[in-house]
Amino acid sequence: METNRQKKIGGVIQKDLVDILQGEVRKNGITNLIISVSKVAVTSDLSVATVYLSIFPQEKAKETLVAIKSNSTLIKHDLSQRVRLQLRKVPNLVFFIDDSLDYIEKIDKALANRDNPIENRELLEKRRQS
Repeated sequence: METNRQKKIGGVIQKDLVDILQGEVRKNGITNLIISVSKVAVTSDLSVATVYLSIFPQEKAKETLVAIKSNSTLIKHDLSQRVRLQLRKVPNLVFFIDDSLDYIEKIDKALANRDNPIENRELLEKRRQS
């Protein structure tokens, strides 16, 4: 369970990372790319921050994540300049793609499909028998 301190530090990091990443996208003139930081989870010893990114369009997500990971030291340096009055030590940043929106979309498609187990109870019976 996250403590209040971990949540506060995660919130500070999240806010500043959004500014850094979106600023770099704008500064480099990249169009049709949106990067948002959906969640930051900080370990209890405050040494590692796990950053979950949502990248749109989804087709550019993997290559964008690779670019962000390769520049993680520069991102950490920019972050440390922004939070130097709030944190003594900036945690190491570990980036991941947040796939929760994809998961929600798959559920919506499944519910819209004719094989919806909520509306068609016979499907549940067939799955239990097999």
